Amino acid sequence: MATTRIATSRFGRHAVLGALLLTGSMGAAIGAPGERPLERHERATRLTLQAGASTEVQQDTVNITLASEVEAASEDAVSEPLAQRMAKVMEAAKRVPNVKAHTGSYRIWPNTDRDGKITAWRGRAEVNLESTDFGAASRLAAEVSAEMPIAGIYFSLSEQARAAQEKQLLRQAATAFRERAQEAAEAFGFAGYQIRKLDLSGSGMAYEQSRVRMGAAPAMMSLKADSAPVPLEADTVSVSVSVNGEVELQGAGSTGK
Repeated sequence: MATTRIATSRFGRHAVLGALLLTGSMGAAIGAPGERPLERHERATRLTLQAGASTEVQQDTVNITLASEVEAASEDAVSEPLAQRMAKVMEAAKRVPNVKAHTGSYRIWPNTDRDGKITAWRGRAEVNLESTDFGAASRLAAEVSAEMPIAGIYFSLSEQARAAQEKQLLRQAATAFRERAQEAAEAFGFAGYQIRKLDLSGSGMAYEQSRVRMGAAPAMMSLKADSAPVPLEADTVSVSVSVNGEVELQGAGSTGK
């Protein structure tokens, strides 16, 4: 068995990596006297190959977390204003068709002294905004900031945008796979190859999130009612596709497929 590794080249800004493993006999197999002849698939020279393509894509979705905290003497005195603020924010969000809004974390807890006696109640409620229209999301967040100021911002890549990028990368990875298979076949004295097995993989739904760090407490993030929208600019995220497969190298007169 002979083993060799061949590194792939780069195609533009798309990184294409390949690793080749050559197996099988390089010539006719000669068996010992009395040994049965090797079947064709047993003496065929096989090659395993991995090729990939990747690119950087600007994230197209902004997620804004709005939060409000209340402290009062009773549990009801905490829950009522929190519920009212959440309702106002959700009602305002309904008037902005390009922004999705849904309630997030909601909790109320007691503050106690060293003897375990309740001294006050505290609560926190969140509403999450999501949109591919950064301007609309920012303006809505500024509009409702008196009720629930911004607690955090992060960006992500939508499923639709990721799927579109992976479709393009798949073509590039497939081309790289075929080119490397043909190059390897010719390098070892073969005329071509035939694909026997293929496995595809990509970055899938896993995505990187670029977060904009805000202050530690919601009070520090409060905006005036007439405040200008927060300027938003997304970072980039890497999307990749890889092709793993096995090809059978073929002799003179054959053509690659």
